[in-house]
Amino acid sequence: MNPLRYSKQLSVSYTLGASLTIELLQTKPQLLKHIYVHTDTERNDTYWLIAKMCTRYQIPMSQNNKAFNILSNKENVYYIGEFTKFRSNLEASANHVVLVNPANAGNLGTIIRTMVGFNMFNLAIITPSVDLFDPKVVRASMGSFFHLQFALFTSFQDYLKAFSHHPYCFMLKGKNALSQLVLKQPYALVFGNEASGLSDDFLEVGESIKINHSSLIDSLNLPMAVGIALYETTKNNF
Repeated sequence: MNPLRYSKQLSVSYTLGASLTIELLQTKPQLLKHIYVHTDTERNDTYWLIAKMCTRYQIPMSQNNKAFNILSNKENVYYIGEFTKFRSNLEASANHVVLVNPANAGNLGTIIRTMVGFNMFNLAIITPSVDLFDPKVVRASMGSFFHLQFALFTSFQDYLKAFSHHPYCFMLKGKNALSQLVLKQPYALVFGNEASGLSDDFLEVGESIKINHSSLIDSLNLPMAVGIALYETTKNNF
């Protein structure tokens, strides 16, 4: 049996690579439906670790090179995990990151990895957006995706109706410098998409924040801005 080429309409997604597949086995093994192994895979410690966990959780594991032709053009991918997409909810008492219309899969995965690195596990996404379950997102997150709590909202107003978090909106026109920020708990760090950022309407929502940088650049890219904001707001926790 061959997997289907990924699309947003599928009920499954895929981990492309050994480290992502192991992370899923260790965190949410009940989601895994099948693991495909390339015939060029060495029978090393990684192979036997995955095989042992597949036996423990009764997950089918088979050699199938066609799966790699369908799902991955990366030469260094020797394992693919097929897993069921899952629902999640945001924690009301935890702080959140809110992304408004994120459009790039690699950027979203990098942001998820950065969030988990700073012990921020709750992500709200305002749609339309890139597909959260796109294998490119999962791969760019380096497995951090499986530690994430998430929820999708059709508008930022819907998010505000669901949660009473204090919004800090990161904008080039922000009125307050990040370095001077005094956080009110619980809070939401809000960012616009890669192309246009947040609209001027967000200047009147919560507090608008700017990350100061030199005049030699127009702006920071989205993952960099999120990373700086997360470091600054969580640095006292480490």
